[in-house]
Amino acid sequence: MNETRTRTIGDAERRARLAVRHRLAPAARAATAEEVGESLVALHGTDPASVFLAVGARLAGGGAGTVATVERALYEDRSLVRMHGMRHTVFVVPTSLAPAVQSSTTQPAAVRERAVLLRHLAEGSPFDAAWLAETERLVLAELAVRGEATGTELGAAVPRLRETYVYGPGTRQEGVQSVASRVLRVLGMEGRIVRGRPQGTWTSSRFRWSLAPASVEERPPVAPAEARAELIRRWLAACGPASEADLKWWTGWKVTDVRGALAAVGAVAVTLSGPGPGTGTGSGSRSGSRSGSGSGETGFLLPDDLDPVPAPEPWAALLPALDPTAMGWQARDWYQDPEYRAGLYDRSGNIAPTVWWDGRIVGVWAQRPDGEIVHRLLADVGGDAVRAIGVEAARLAAWVGDVRVTPRFRTPLERELSAP
Repeated sequence: MNETRTRTIGDAERRARLAVRHRLAPAARAATAEEVGESLVALHGTDPASVFLAVGARLAGGGAGTVATVERALYEDRSLVRMHGMRHTVFVVPTSLAPAVQSSTTQPAAVRERAVLLRHLAEGSPFDAAWLAETERLVLAELAVRGEATGTELGAAVPRLRETYVYGPGTRQEGVQSVASRVLRVLGMEGRIVRGRPQGTWTSSRFRWSLAPASVEERPPVAPAEARAELIRRWLAACGPASEADLKWWTGWKVTDVRGALAAVGAVAVTLSGPGPGTGTGSGSRSGSRSGSGSGETGFLLPDDLDPVPAPEPWAALLPALDPTAMGWQARDWYQDPEYRAGLYDRSGNIAPTVWWDGRIVGVWAQRPDGEIVHRLLADVGGDAVRAIGVEAARLAAWVGDVRVTPRFRTPLERELSAP
């Protein structure tokens, strides 16, 4: 990487980049779910509703047709794919990027996941590697016949999946676990099966499974170092400038892998100029972390992305829980007041549905049991902002319609707001 710092980038320019690159300014909104996916690199998929809400917030035309365009991309065109990715979290990524995510991030985790499952089976059951291999063969054969099936349906057809084993025998964590959930998880992480259309509405997490499409299985493997470089290139284009700590946190890689990828893409060091150190939070679906971005910290950009980015017109947005913009960086003081943390996050670092004004988080929104979209501002943002935020709330309510959306991970302010 190029360690010569060519320029300083302040918080205002970082927010301008966020507005345009993340399709949040009205003039930058996208026409399709695929455009949103390409722009953001990866959409958090732990909560299925978040994927649809994140796309809807960034579509032109008021978010109309959001459900149809996302479902078509996921389940018909397969231009977007749901898979385990960074930080062992489920994401929705462009299919073109899936090989890089698989090689750089998912496959190493899958190797560990299989090893852990085999160890647990050896410790708490009579089953061994040969038994597991035969079970997987039967699952894949059943999916080849059925086309798709839920975990419950596969358990009925393949009795081995209904077996259980003792987890952590003789320890304080001892408990009984299902073979089915672990086997399907390993096969999914290895890219041999994929999640399909869920039972129920687009908010459901009860997915059907199917064999990976031939186009996926026939893709040539990507070398891990090449894959890491490709992922970093895409991420810096969407989220740069960012610090090494941001990149290590987002990818979940070792720092040596991050540095190798930065060098491979010729990343250029810049100076980040901010208001001073503070508290960054969040880690996907696990633990939070403390981090700050102050004046003088080193960030990185792609070598062809050094020109200043002008600020768009002021904009408002209502983004869902776990939105990829809200969860995009480890250090977040440049768009989130540290004082808001207690109400915005749950204990594991999962962020609430947020209200944005001109590049900053300024509030929280929720949906009440009767369907009403409500929000609370945490800062005095002025009349123009209040009106613009109201328009976005009405836009969201119009396309969500009669569907009820409850975040999978509840946060203090969201719980308070959503109470009848």
